[in-house]
Amino acid sequence: MDIKKIMVVGAGQMGSGIAQVAAQAGFETVLHDLNLDIVNKGLETIKKSLAKFVEKGKITEAEKNEILGRIKPSDSLKNAADCDLVIEAVVEKMEVKAKIFAELDQIAPPHAILATNTSSLPITEIAATTKRPERVIGMHFMNPVPLMKLVEIIRGLQTSDEVYQVIEELSRKMDKVPVECKDVPGFVSNRVLQVMINEAIWCLYEGVASVEGIDTIMKLGMNHPMGPLALADLIGLDTVLAILEVLYNGYGDPKYRPCPLLRQYVKAGWLGRKTGRGFYNYS
Repeated sequence: MDIKKIMVVGAGQMGSGIAQVAAQAGFETVLHDLNLDIVNKGLETIKKSLAKFVEKGKITEAEKNEILGRIKPSDSLKNAADCDLVIEAVVEKMEVKAKIFAELDQIAPPHAILATNTSSLPITEIAATTKRPERVIGMHFMNPVPLMKLVEIIRGLQTSDEVYQVIEELSRKMDKVPVECKDVPGFVSNRVLQVMINEAIWCLYEGVASVEGIDTIMKLGMNHPMGPLALADLIGLDTVLAILEVLYNGYGDPKYRPCPLLRQYVKAGWLGRKTGRGFYNYS
């Protein structure tokens, strides 16, 4: 199967990054969201990212313009009608993703693959909302997408071998390293990462050390490029909480129980970088 045109549903931090790497790999790309204001914000993010690549000499100004020329804005899912692959990158809520996949199943051509960038939700359950479960797959990119090399590829119960091979090859064309995972809550990346982030929040909640102290210990002691609390702010505390809820409900194991402080921050609207306040103040 030959992938020529890709739609990315969701123009936020992850979706804009996925659209960028798709266009950089030479694919005709459609960036979709609920309205064009959101899409234009995503396009601005892509422009800034590519400008940094030009500054660092990774691409030329002409190449930057060619990449941007491959990305078309969309505020209607009907634009998926001639796409070979749709990658969904919206909020981490099953009911939202299920609705989108059911709609895409009606619109996208029969040969099209429907992929989800979910970081924790079951691929099999998402696939069950369509009449093409064999053509549904998980394609979990890491944040920030243009810089991070990994893509977790997750087969649902019915995902075909052909679809897996197409997505694995596509990931390499996007200059990513694909790694296959089973369809379990959190896959590998978040099953391991979120326990560390949650434990760091518990340390803060119990007064073991300050925000800066916890992050400094993990950076200097474990050689992590970023501390777990700063990383939580980058991911978004609402997303961290949503993933931990999926892990806690999926495994029934108390080690995934979200720290009360995390719930409190989310209820306060302190969601991290995107709101200007999380464990750190960005204003």
